[in-house]
Amino acid sequence: MPKKIAPAEYETILDAVRQHPGGASSEMIQSVLGETVRRTLQRRLNELVKQGRLAVEGRTRGALYRLPPESDVTVQLTGVSAKGELGQLSGEIYVPMSVEGSRLRDLARRPVTLRTPVGYQREFLLDYRPNETWYLPRQTRTRLRELGDTPSAERQAGTYARDVLSRLLIDLSWASSKLEGNTYTRLDTQRLIEHGEAAAGKDARETQMILNHKRAIEFLVDGAEEVSFDIYTFQNLHALLSENLLADRAASGKLRERIVEISGTVFRPLAIPQQIDEFFRVVLEKAAAIGDPFEQAFFLMVHIPYLQPFEDVNKRVSRLGANISLLKHNLCPLSFVEVPERAYVDGTLAVYELNRVELLVDVFEWAYERSCQQYRAIADSIPPPDPFRRIYRDTLADVIAEIVRKGWPAEASIVEREATALVPTKDWERFVEMAIDELKGLHEGNIARYRLRLSEFRDWKAKQR
Repeated sequence: MPKKIAPAEYETILDAVRQHPGGASSEMIQSVLGETVRRTLQRRLNELVKQGRLAVEGRTRGALYRLPPESDVTVQLTGVSAKGELGQLSGEIYVPMSVEGSRLRDLARRPVTLRTPVGYQREFLLDYRPNETWYLPRQTRTRLRELGDTPSAERQAGTYARDVLSRLLIDLSWASSKLEGNTYTRLDTQRLIEHGEAAAGKDARETQMILNHKRAIEFLVDGAEEVSFDIYTFQNLHALLSENLLADRAASGKLRERIVEISGTVFRPLAIPQQIDEFFRVVLEKAAAIGDPFEQAFFLMVHIPYLQPFEDVNKRVSRLGANISLLKHNLCPLSFVEVPERAYVDGTLAVYELNRVELLVDVFEWAYERSCQQYRAIADSIPPPDPFRRIYRDTLADVIAEIVRKGWPAEASIVEREATALVPTKDWERFVEMAIDELKGLHEGNIARYRLRLSEFRDWKAKQR
């Protein structure tokens, strides 16, 4: 019976070939490998050529081995409770890569049968020491800070995000959903968010996913000063993102209590509920201790998907959770617009199977630069924030919600009556005017701002006719 060759032996040879982009002779490969017997090496090389994993030019000692041109690989990375979580990936542009990122991409694209199964590595999390261990190099953090700084840096947390909220709701809802295989276009997303119009011919789950993103983003932006790296914030974030999308509705907002598998990878997440709870708390504690907002954001993008604390929707939670530190520091948000799906998948696979972050760093850096370019382009068109509106923001929301729930008409006398005990007399006139404008502009796409349910708004709207 022929001896079974360990996949690692082949990978070692392929790694040696990668060091010689112009082609590697068997002698060059052997010099990298060290003790390998020439005949053994030649058999391995012949087998790799037969498998199509190496290309060869020339014969005998003059032969040169190269990696073949990359084929159009399709990868699907999916949670058990949602089909096509990251979607089917086809040929598309990639992000600029570091040398190590390029190597990790190649490793991530190996056939599943050639990868060694691996479980959750606790040391990957436990060995991380906030403000001593760094996933993002210093120069990267400095560059991202320069890109992300906004005029709102010294103002109340979430100010900049609120200034660009209408654009952020569309961009982030669309882009993050697209990374899950959602087929809504950006225009479809805009119509749904702004006018409550679902796109024709789309699966109801896709529409739900977009609306869930919208509500979750509003939750973070509205509560920018209160949300934190704690269980409450992340369980509620998951509940909003997973609403009406899980087979088990009770699992929404709860840490998982059952085994999950991720197709397309040999990684096996933790299975014991007590350990999931323990390590999730460690993830949040370490995240909270990180001083740099970009390292903080990236840490969550690495460790929440890696732990898989929820039955599904983990990557969505990590992408929105990554924005918490940016919102709090009034930095440009990370929208994930134009992020190549394939690069995101490859970077995630490298974390899962190799505990290596360099490729995901490449994706993160490129994605943030694109986000900053987009929001810088619209910054000049944003009117300066109205300090009066900021002062009475919560009061305005309360008054409007009360009027809608009671079914009252949008009349100045009613607004004034409701605001009497909440607004000083000197500000009544302006407050009433502002509230009437908001009531007239109320639609299904903005009611979450006032913590209204869709049924409440529709009942009120019907009474106004």
